[in-house]
Amino acid sequence: MAKAIWNGAVLAESDSYEVVEGNVYFPPQSINREYFKESNTHSTCPWKGEASYYTVVVNGKENKDAAWYYPNPKPAAANIKDHVAFWRGVDVSK
Repeated sequence: MAKAIWNGAVLAESDSYEVVEGNVYFPPQSINREYFKESNTHSTCPWKGEASYYTVVVNGKENKDAAWYYPNPKPAAANIKDHVAFWRGVDVSK
């Protein structure tokens, strides 16, 4: 089982996930939405497409753009559509 934890809260947990370039991508239904706030940040990957970000908020503490996902990935990354990955201090184990 893969799990993402930050500031003592479980952000995502799933037996089913994708690993791409060393990052664990959690299916959208496995994230605890109460901790996620939409961000206006976007970035572009040459083969995955445009990523959108979430700011993670736990117990009043924010981790800006700590999660990202691809709402409309390019065909090569179709398997991670809407899956969420983490960085910036989020502890991901599998």
